[in-house]
Amino acid sequence: MAIPTEKPSFGVLDDVKVVFAAMEEAVPRACNIMADWGADVTWLENTGYGDTVRDAKNAAQAERRNCRSVALNQFTPEGKEVLLKMLADTDIFFESSKGGTWARKGITDEDLWAVNPKLVIVHCSGFGAYGDPDRVKRAAYDGTVGPYAGFTCQNGTPEQPMITMPYSGDYINSYLLIAATLAALHKVERTGQGESIDWAMYEGIMYMSQYYLVDYLNDGVKWPRAGARNQNLCGIGVYKCADGFIALNLFGIRQNKWMLETLGMGDVWGTPEVPEDTASLWLSMPIAPEFEKRLEAWLAERTKLELEDVLAEQGIAAQSVYEFEDMVADEHMKMRGNFIEWETKDGDTFKGLSPMPRFEQTPGQVWRPMPEQGGDTIDVLTKLGYTPEQIDELIAANVVKAG
Repeated sequence: MAIPTEKPSFGVLDDVKVVFAAMEEAVPRACNIMADWGADVTWLENTGYGDTVRDAKNAAQAERRNCRSVALNQFTPEGKEVLLKMLADTDIFFESSKGGTWARKGITDEDLWAVNPKLVIVHCSGFGAYGDPDRVKRAAYDGTVGPYAGFTCQNGTPEQPMITMPYSGDYINSYLLIAATLAALHKVERTGQGESIDWAMYEGIMYMSQYYLVDYLNDGVKWPRAGARNQNLCGIGVYKCADGFIALNLFGIRQNKWMLETLGMGDVWGTPEVPEDTASLWLSMPIAPEFEKRLEAWLAERTKLELEDVLAEQGIAAQSVYEFEDMVADEHMKMRGNFIEWETKDGDTFKGLSPMPRFEQTPGQVWRPMPEQGGDTIDVLTKLGYTPEQIDELIAANVVKAG
């Protein structure tokens, strides 16, 4: 199919222009989400292998839709000139590399602001642009910054910490990157002055996973890894039932009283051990071992759907653990249009998720599929004023690559 080159007008970010130079996953996912919301997004790939996300063909189709691809070696004199022309009317520019890489290679914030003083510049790296020099220059991925940020140590079993998938650290950073850049863009609109953000991925993960960290900082408490259960509360986590697994979140005074009575432990309600205003049942309570034993037995005797209905009647949050096939068959997801289809550049039908969240007045949309590497190079350079002859020279010099 012929991929459209002119972005239609849609979405809450319809007037925002974004350029990013980054490989999977945190920065590109943030930019892809903004593209779903209407931003005009150009994806800079290198002129060699390109973005490694292309190896994960389905993830690439899902998370590089609505983007243009320009293959550029921006660290050559000619490539830097192309980049500066691209950024002259851009609102937000993202790059992801080891801290300080772009400045060391000859592209500074001041170079970018010289052509666009209102530009929001985001430097995303594993450990930031300053600090311990050895740490700053280290390679980093989701699977390494999570352990550094104290995120991995909170997940898994008592015997072994475990990573959280799919790439939770990357995706946590994606949403924070969106928030930070749009906040900076708001500042630019107010002051007319650009902003530069030094984004350390470990800080994003640490910032959003401090719930138990502050117990250690203030009280010296280290809660144990609990596997499928909560670290310090009863009735919270994933439990086995008659036909699978159910996720349970037992909170609330009325809910706890009902559950204790249902499990044959109602006599403890209103005692000094479990006062009548008990909203949470703690694992440190003397009743906890017996409560968990009886709860596991009660859940194991019932089916997922039976439990969902019974617990919902009592105001207890519970949800059977969906497999992918359950999600696809779910009526609520169908009614909300969570799954959609679009056509790839090769004319195949691709199934993925609809733009989220739902903006009622200015909804997002999918306007183009993932392009091939450098698929938009010629179109973008032509709009920047390059002649066909100049583009051919840049291609021959490996400054750019055309798909």
